[in-house]
Amino acid sequence: MAALSLATDLGMGQPLEQTIRTCLLAIGVAERLGMGAEERSTIYYVALLRFLGCTADAHEAAAMAGGDEIALRAAIAPVLGAPNGEFMSAVMPKVGAGLNPLRRVATVAKMLRTGQKASRQGMIAHCEAAELLADRLNLSPGVQAGLAHAFERWNGSGLPDRLAGDAIDLSARIVFVARDVEVLARKSPAAWRATLRKRAGHAYDPDVTQAFLTHGSELLDQLQAREPWEAVLALEPEPHPWVPESRLDTVLEAFADFVDMKSPFFVGHSRGVAELASNAAHHAGISEATQLRRAGLVHDLGRTSVPNGIWDKPGPLTSGEWERVRLHPYYSERVLARSSALAPLAAVAGAHHERLNGTGYHRGLRREALDEPCCLLEASDVYEAMTHTRPHRSAMAPEAAAAEMRAQGAAGLLHPDAVEAVLVAAGHARATIPREWPAGLTEREIEVLRLICQGGTKKLVAKRLSISAATVDHHVRHIYDKADVKTRAGVTLFALQNGLLK
Repeated sequence: MAALSLATDLGMGQPLEQTIRTCLLAIGVAERLGMGAEERSTIYYVALLRFLGCTADAHEAAAMAGGDEIALRAAIAPVLGAPNGEFMSAVMPKVGAGLNPLRRVATVAKMLRTGQKASRQGMIAHCEAAELLADRLNLSPGVQAGLAHAFERWNGSGLPDRLAGDAIDLSARIVFVARDVEVLARKSPAAWRATLRKRAGHAYDPDVTQAFLTHGSELLDQLQAREPWEAVLALEPEPHPWVPESRLDTVLEAFADFVDMKSPFFVGHSRGVAELASNAAHHAGISEATQLRRAGLVHDLGRTSVPNGIWDKPGPLTSGEWERVRLHPYYSERVLARSSALAPLAAVAGAHHERLNGTGYHRGLRREALDEPCCLLEASDVYEAMTHTRPHRSAMAPEAAAAEMRAQGAAGLLHPDAVEAVLVAAGHARATIPREWPAGLTEREIEVLRLICQGGTKKLVAKRLSISAATVDHHVRHIYDKADVKTRAGVTLFALQNGLLK
């Protein structure tokens, strides 16, 4: 859950571990108020997952904000608990900041016209998605209630249900203030107290506000002296809701759906890639099918770092937009690497846009650095994307996608064997593709080599392959020259070392 919170930080335009620092502040206040383990556990997970629904309204928020919902959310963060007038005056300068003046005026006018309705619908989607995903993650009813109330205000002016006072779950009231303290203290270390006093009784529960005013300085000082990741893991209240191995796939499916909600064009993409990669692994005869499926489910977590104005753009991307896109596998890898349970998936997930010739991203790896699981995930991602509609093109027919993938295999972008395994997994007939053998050996020389290594005489090899003994002798001499050996023993060792006897 802490790893997942990093992905929500990216989607909310906040520095990594912002949510974790919020959690530490919230738990610190809960401890000082003498709350029991069950209450603290609820607060802990509400704090970590408060923005679990951030992808649910990203498409609509980006359309309203001129394409960059992440910048808009970053602007909103310090004023989320402010009165409406202060909120709008702070947000308006950020709306459509990258647009030309005329389009920006139109964008701001549209937001003023539709902002209240759109904001309400967005909050409903955000809270509903968070609540549903928390249920699938098997988190407690208390956590689900806290997430459903995440944006309610003490005075009843919040969203989505205009709840007021004690009708708002206590965990949501504490986490609301904790998050604002973390954001405000970074923005203005000297002013956060004044802001809390101003908002007490309006957005904030007065008693919760007083607890932060009493203990906030101490807790903020502790934040500076601790490594947040280790600290938040150590503070997890008992009992720990461990995810057993048998439920890990279910949890990662929730992760997949969380990120794929970011754009209507991505819905189901991660699940599709996961299934295709897993089935392709079975066809390829490799043993990592389960891990490959899991890597497929979480390979796109880093998508949350890129505004929907880029993902949903119907035309070509600018060089600056491409740079943001190129970083999303990096963020997927970093998010996964932070969790000991998910770290084994990180390298494969982070390589899903690499290409054999070094033209991929984010590392520009070449063939020798990409193992079978990496190649299968790359090919699965490509096929799944090709066969579904994207903003800039219609879905390709399966046969056209298969032909294009085989062309990319022949061009040295995708591994031909991985391409065939993925296409067979997708229901295509396997194509006969010439394989590139070591030392420049030909298909016929491999056939001769295998029979020689198995003890066949030249006469026997000639009979088995329906060629003359002289031709066999010619092949054998070429094989020995290419393998740089002089004997059957030498060529057998060469064959074993290069896996040629399969």
